[in-house]
Amino acid sequence: MKKINVKKSFLLFFLTLMIAVLAGCGGNTEKNNSSDGKDGEVTSGGSLNVGLSANAKTFDPIKYTGVYESQVMRQMGDTLVVYNKDLSDIIPSLATEWKVSDDMLVYTFKLREGVKFQKGQYQDGREMTAEDVKYSLERSAKESAMNRLSGVTEVKVLSNYEVEIHLATPNAALLAMLTDAGNMIIPKEEIEGWGDKFSEHFVGTGPFQLTEWKKDQEVKLVRHENYWGDKPHLDHLTMKFISDQNMMTNALRSGDIDIAMDVKGQNREIINQDSNLELLTNPGLSIVYLDLNNKVGPTADKRVREAIYMATNVEEIISGVNQWGGGDVSYLPLPPGSWGYDKSLVDMVPKYNPEEAKKLLADAGYADGFKTEIYVSEARVPYATIFQSQLKKNLNIDVEIKVLEWGTYSDTVAKGNAPMNIGGWTWYPDPYFFLYQLFHTNQIGALGNGKGYSNPEVDKLLERAVSETVVQEERAKLYQEALKLILTDVPRIELEATQTVAGVNKNVHGFEVSADNSVQIVHPNGTNVSISK
Repeated sequence: MKKINVKKSFLLFFLTLMIAVLAGCGGNTEKNNSSDGKDGEVTSGGSLNVGLSANAKTFDPIKYTGVYESQVMRQMGDTLVVYNKDLSDIIPSLATEWKVSDDMLVYTFKLREGVKFQKGQYQDGREMTAEDVKYSLERSAKESAMNRLSGVTEVKVLSNYEVEIHLATPNAALLAMLTDAGNMIIPKEEIEGWGDKFSEHFVGTGPFQLTEWKKDQEVKLVRHENYWGDKPHLDHLTMKFISDQNMMTNALRSGDIDIAMDVKGQNREIINQDSNLELLTNPGLSIVYLDLNNKVGPTADKRVREAIYMATNVEEIISGVNQWGGGDVSYLPLPPGSWGYDKSLVDMVPKYNPEEAKKLLADAGYADGFKTEIYVSEARVPYATIFQSQLKKNLNIDVEIKVLEWGTYSDTVAKGNAPMNIGGWTWYPDPYFFLYQLFHTNQIGALGNGKGYSNPEVDKLLERAVSETVVQEERAKLYQEALKLILTDVPRIELEATQTVAGVNKNVHGFEVSADNSVQIVHPNGTNVSISK
């Protein structure tokens, strides 16, 4: 763990000069979300190297907690259903069709026949059946660290290729839940055979098979020759963990990697001006927020939380972190791309007012400030550094920044042991995946609600939004009512609505940046990336 206490700093003149020189030499303009490569050509064979911005702790579907892990898992495994490319509709994957009972309590799925698992230690690449679906989904419903299949009571096997999923209460978001990497279908033999080591020997039905995982370095994958979908163009896929943004960009420019995910800061411009590279962007469904512990310490007092919010110049933080673009102030606990986002609620967000913040903090008994800690991963240090400076200046609160690798960060926050933390959340347009996961009482103890927020009225509204109707407009109204209560309680500080960004070598063909920040190399939505060299 690294401890940082940094005074507010500014960019070096050299860096500015370097970017100016690059700009003067010409280069690319920023593109939208897809890479066509050279004339859109498709080639077979070859190896693709992808850089991910954070390390993975696990690939076990019930244990994973971060998008960085799912970015790898989706290469190796499949879910019953998936989203299409623009996340506007759910389409078949391991399930070919489905129907929902009138009372919304039973979902019946017909499974794709002839799907083969990758060969493993405990099975030889056998066919996937309904028993595997039952095992995988019931395991998720009972043991998922993030409650990724809450509400499922039973999965009934009707035949080798048909199952029923039974719910305790209606849930209009179930199909979207089933697209989550935590609900991948995996073979029981491999799970039970490997036990806690399954993650190191992952077996699924996906387009690529795990061959080697060098912890803290990279994951090596090879094409699954018996993959049920379109044959992958690539022979090999390597995903490298590179948390340092400058190292990531250098690796892309030197050819050590072909795709760099989560490009930020000055590196956006460096990539944009390199004639061999493309910068792909998507408005995204990602947010960054600053959690305040709602259960213990000074921030258990709402007045303290509100004072901290009013002493935080969010605009300064976001403009400081995104001087070259990539993010805007989020204001609400939903990304603007979600259909539950309501711009009229922005007026409820506490306004920057340091003098009023001081009065409020004094009323709460902390006129002289206090000492506290904020937990972050490496990528969030720039946000924390500016926030640290603001709180010291405006409220005399001393904030110690503690930088943790992803696994330790996730565990610390989920257990409620972080006085403050800066997190990010990326999911689908349905507000359920943001509001329920981050604010429902049932999620206390999971990463999303490590802050310990609980409001029974909010819980009821979030539950009604998935149980009373499937009509999007009616659900949106319920979510907006919940948002009003959440904003009134000030459980955290809303920071950024983040673009999804990747730097891509022009030799890569068919890669698209998805709004949910997933890495799609071969996918049921028609994606099949190739590379020419």
